[in-house]
Amino acid sequence: MKTLLKNAQIINFTDNKINVIKNGCVAINNEYITYVGISAPAGEFDTVKDMRGSILIPGLYNCHTHSPMTLLRGIGSDLPLDKWLFDTVFPVEDKLTADDIEAGTYLALMEMVASGTVSFSDMYFEPERTCEAVGKAGLKANISRPVQCFDPQERPEDSYRIRQSLELFDKYHNSFGGRVLVDFCIHAEYTCDEKTTRYYSDRCRERKGNMHIHISETEKEHRQCIEKYGKTPTQWFDSLGAFDSRAFAAHCVELTENDMDIMKARGVSIVHNPSSNMKLGSGFAPVERFIEKGINVALGTDGAASNNNLDMLEEMHLASVIHNGYHRDATVMSADKIIKLATVNGALLQGRESCGNIKEGYRADIVALSVDNPNMMPCLDPVALTVYSAGRGDVLMTMCDGKILYENGEFLTIDKEKVFYDVRKAIERLY
Repeated sequence: MKTLLKNAQIINFTDNKINVIKNGCVAINNEYITYVGISAPAGEFDTVKDMRGSILIPGLYNCHTHSPMTLLRGIGSDLPLDKWLFDTVFPVEDKLTADDIEAGTYLALMEMVASGTVSFSDMYFEPERTCEAVGKAGLKANISRPVQCFDPQERPEDSYRIRQSLELFDKYHNSFGGRVLVDFCIHAEYTCDEKTTRYYSDRCRERKGNMHIHISETEKEHRQCIEKYGKTPTQWFDSLGAFDSRAFAAHCVELTENDMDIMKARGVSIVHNPSSNMKLGSGFAPVERFIEKGINVALGTDGAASNNNLDMLEEMHLASVIHNGYHRDATVMSADKIIKLATVNGALLQGRESCGNIKEGYRADIVALSVDNPNMMPCLDPVALTVYSAGRGDVLMTMCDGKILYENGEFLTIDKEKVFYDVRKAIERLY
């Protein structure tokens, strides 16, 4: 299947610098981009789309979320993280069935493709349902079953959570044509213990896995870990082998300089979640310092219960303006930096080669934004417009691996009415 997208303004990266091609063309052969430039390439195409009036950007990467938590959207609002999690979230999660989780996942997939996300990193239970949903809907995802330990007498070898994680990896890693990858996941220091963390980290290293962890999300979490172990969460995880594999850490609001040095030395990526951090009052992650240190930084929404949406365009906007305001410096988090965090850096974090850019030889993961809406006029600077003006209502098309998943308000791979029916049924039972 050969496709040509023509007459668009194209945002991509060349030699690590952002670039805008005006009135450009993108040629696609099945999953891959075969040409990016101004003049249309020679040859026949099965489909030609005139993208006049649109900006083409690389598909967005949501590198930390809990997709089934769309079913918990809005509960526990205006509470700090610990009370929100233990008093409101966990009791509802205890009632979730596998069918509920599937329904919540499909709702999340709809929300993500409608706002330009092509790939996400997820941690939740019943992950087989999420793998199947992602595979059928046509997105990419790095999916994990989080490991926790609440019983100090439990042996890691007997942990059903670890068993499920390993079975998931063996069954689904690199499935659906490589779109679904399986990560390892330790939920957090405060929900795990040393022996479980060490044992599971060894299993991750043996399988050459990718480790997903919550780290230093709040000052309280950070301080209590030091009081308990004499180490920061970063130091604790490093000492137990969690960073012996490729790893990425969500939040990192309270990192010390030493923590950052460890993450840089160990090649750990960081996922910034500005909406969740602001809503839960967790604080400002020193993102500009991470970047100065040379740490790979990506963006995530967190779950819909702590955000309360999965809109990466909104996350990009917020990630820029809050740090500029906090530092009283409009250059700290520029628009080009933010787009890189949401695309190129996200693909790197997920371990996806030839992804995250509109470039010849790369996977055809492309989002079209309309410039014909009032909030997008005039289009004098497409890069700035993408970060500071665009919203989910401006998404015309979301393409993943050369296949259009969403176009002009229509979901092409997901049965919207069935998803809404299943979600309403789940909500009625849960609440």
